[in-house]
Amino acid sequence: MRRKFCEIEQGCRETALFFMTLLDERFHCGLLFSAQSLRYNHAIMKEFIYSRNAIYETLRAQRREVFKIELADNVQIKGKLADVMALVAQRKIQVVKAKRPQLDKIHEHNQGVIAETSAYPYADLLDILENARKRNEPPFVLLLDALNDPQNFGALIRTAEATGAHGIIIPLAHTVEVTPAVVNASSGASEHMLIARMNLAQAIDALKEENIWVVGLDQDGETIGTKTQRHLTGATALVVGSEGEGIRQLTRKKCDIVLKLPMRGQVESLNAAVAGSVALYLAYLARQETR
Repeated sequence: MRRKFCEIEQGCRETALFFMTLLDERFHCGLLFSAQSLRYNHAIMKEFIYSRNAIYETLRAQRREVFKIELADNVQIKGKLADVMALVAQRKIQVVKAKRPQLDKIHEHNQGVIAETSAYPYADLLDILENARKRNEPPFVLLLDALNDPQNFGALIRTAEATGAHGIIIPLAHTVEVTPAVVNASSGASEHMLIARMNLAQAIDALKEENIWVVGLDQDGETIGTKTQRHLTGATALVVGSEGEGIRQLTRKKCDIVLKLPMRGQVESLNAAVAGSVALYLAYLARQETR
């Protein structure tokens, strides 16, 4: 797998060299980007994290740069907000007082505080595998196939973090990314979770090379029970599909096995966040029994 990543890295270097050459040519032609456009590109890399829990975990995780805290001028510093401001003071982050309507323009559910931060720091697959090695545990990875709802994504991140998953992999396109809405929905758990973006088919192939069992979750699979729960023990990658279509056909074909949750009620299925969360806890319990 490391050879594949070296090949990818070499390709990235060649691409970078191409653009450096192109930029050099533009310099000689007097077509360099203006300072204004560079400032604009830097600005779009900033995000505005809202809600007290999300900001608190962002500060605690220390994976982003926090440029400024905007605080409503009439807000009371108590509870979780007091915890937030204690961390802000420790890191000597700029605090700016603002009118509540000004914060509401950024997001209506701001809870009286906004954090201006750098973009979410995505990891890569090697980071996730190294995380498992550092914890001396068999890898436990969640793959999300074209999930589109920020609330579902946030809920799954929060459950994955709570169940000890070493990382999450999402596709490069046609999927929700880690936005401030997702950070809020995860209650800040996203800031403690390694999340990688890559081609899912290639990710599954790389996981298999590391002897990680890839388990798809779909209502057309085998029911999880005493005979099939063993597939959730050991080194496991759990694949959860999108809200409407489930796992895409190509992804499904690459799974070692496809399982479904046992259902006794009248409804046919659960939504992606609930089904994925239940499966994560089933995997967590199965892994605990084999330790």
